[in-house]
Amino acid sequence: MDTQKHISSAFDQDLMILNDALQQLGDLACQQFEGAIEGLAMQNQANLDKVIKGDAALDALEAEINEKAIEVIAIRSPRAKDLRYVLVALKVATILERMGDYARNIANRTKVIMTAGNENIPGVNIGRMGQVTQEMVRDAMKSYQNRDAEMALAVWRRDIEVDHMHTAFHKEVLASMSRNPNMVGTGAHLLFIAKNIERIGDYATGIAEQVHFLVEGAMPDEDRPKADKTSKVVGTCTKSTPLR
Repeated sequence: MDTQKHISSAFDQDLMILNDALQQLGDLACQQFEGAIEGLAMQNQANLDKVIKGDAALDALEAEINEKAIEVIAIRSPRAKDLRYVLVALKVATILERMGDYARNIANRTKVIMTAGNENIPGVNIGRMGQVTQEMVRDAMKSYQNRDAEMALAVWRRDIEVDHMHTAFHKEVLASMSRNPNMVGTGAHLLFIAKNIERIGDYATGIAEQVHFLVEGAMPDEDRPKADKTSKVVGTCTKSTPLR
């Protein structure tokens, strides 16, 4: 929270409640994502089920934040930076809730992969991509808590690292699917999981942009760095298949 006080102490209290709820939502989103990545690595069904069930808590908390933000706007009529604070809180809450959706999706797909057996999972370093993305999410929320635009920009620029790993992972999974037809089902789920992780990295970048806007009053001057080439990757097939 900003150290400056408003004329209305009730307004300060409202902003503090909004801030605390958003930090709680951020912690939950991080826990969900980290649980999903750990579940993918360890393939522990109990942990995966915990992630899937835990998504409801994020949905409920996001709804509370939305209601509080609308109440603040309606009753307090904030202006300038105060209004920016409330609008950013709304945006970040939506982003965090969507992160939770992707974490749940990762857990669901991991459970499907488990039925195929560990031997069908290619030797790719998806764990590293998950780790870097987790760090981005944590740092994005720290930058929000501390109103640190420089930390936010560091998160924003790191997204390109996740993009490179996602492209490499995508190529390796497609190659594995081409070599082994039994890998196709598992590989499809792995591709979706990798895309979920990459999207969470994008969302962390989105939070960083909102922090920069909150502190500086404008989005970063540079274009968002992107290096995801998966849309241009062509898998190698044993026989040609006509396009339909």
